Amino acid sequence: MNLPNFLFKYKKVFLIIGFILVVIVLAWLIFFLFFYSPSEKPGGETPISTSTGPGQFPDAGEGSGNVGTTTGPGRIPVGGEKEDVDEIAQGGKTKTTQLNEDLSLSPTLSKDGNHLQYYNKTDGKFYRINENGEAEILSDRVFHAVENISWSPTKNKAILEYPDGSNIIYDFDSERQITLPKHWQDFGFSPDGNDIITESIGLDPDNRWLAIADSEGGNIRTIEKVGLYDDTVYPDWSPNQQIIAMYTKGVDFNRQEVFFIGLNNENFKSTIIEGRDFRPKWSEEGDTLLYSVYSSDNNLNPKLWTVNASGNAIGTGRKSLDVNTWSDKCSFINNEEIYCGVPISLEEGSGLFPEMAARTSDELYKINVKTGQKQLIATPDKAVNVSDINITEDGSTLYFKDELTQTIHKIQLK
Repeated sequence: MNLPNFLFKYKKVFLIIGFILVVIVLAWLIFFLFFYSPSEKPGGETPISTSTGPGQFPDAGEGSGNVGTTTGPGRIPVGGEKEDVDEIAQGGKTKTTQLNEDLSLSPTLSKDGNHLQYYNKTDGKFYRINENGEAEILSDRVFHAVENISWSPTKNKAILEYPDGSNIIYDFDSERQITLPKHWQDFGFSPDGNDIITESIGLDPDNRWLAIADSEGGNIRTIEKVGLYDDTVYPDWSPNQQIIAMYTKGVDFNRQEVFFIGLNNENFKSTIIEGRDFRPKWSEEGDTLLYSVYSSDNNLNPKLWTVNASGNAIGTGRKSLDVNTWSDKCSFINNEEIYCGVPISLEEGSGLFPEMAARTSDELYKINVKTGQKQLIATPDKAVNVSDINITEDGSTLYFKDELTQTIHKIQLK
């Protein structure tokens, strides 16, 4: 047999075999380099895991028994000893009581300031939690699939928004329902509850307005044309009734200018804010604006700021509170102090992508917005993602919704 002819005849076979051998070698190399890790260190010592996730801390392991003392917003001391659970918040691990089992939406204090009322997403009814921590029906009416709720300051009325764009006002005292136009969105009430503010978004950009109406949807009055910029308009009536809304305009990547809108075309000053994703919240007297923004100077994570926002003082006194959380995880308890849920840890970019923080665990802080003083109030004894904080009028109880389970919880402050 002629050898060259033989090789030529089986050339394809040799090529296939060679290709298979190369693939096997490459696969082994990839596995060894990227996936293989020994189960034990040399000498049989098992490695100590130090990986953490949102709301988790590394194992203390074996050592000299020294306890870490690093603290600050979103941090607690880490040590080897198990902490006691306090019945009343004293700055350490605190008993956190779950008050219901069903999915909840928009909890708020009742008119007397000492009970909590909320919407039950499971059965479509509204409930009130009494002094014994039991849920009582607030109304026998069933409202299926409510997506968003705006409560009146008087707490006897609420605007209910549905996924199909339908909107209604419901009066719990008279049990009367009023239908609002589908092209209305982003609702809020005036401080006395007599009027509402909304964005009326027509199909034509020239027919898109910031508008007000009475609390039954009548006597409509247009205030300011919003055009194509409805996403940067924030209807939010200040407690002193000077401001009814704000809108933002970009300055550069890290800065925006905030403009304030009044009822009568007032020429208010504007202010510069250091970041994006502006989330404003008024102080009780309406002279201070708490807000959160993210910026590249803060690893694209949210940070709390305050600024004066009344009359000629608008734009003065702007300062960072050096707390990494969102303003909608905070609530004013008086004109100068807030309670906030502060994530124990945040991944870089959580401000730009809030869903990254959807499963973080929070601690509760009390913060003075004038002095910047911060105090750790409680570390809940279970993993919770705090929202919708409400503090009873007597200051004894802090209610909140856990975004992880969508249920209502309470912590005793007194």
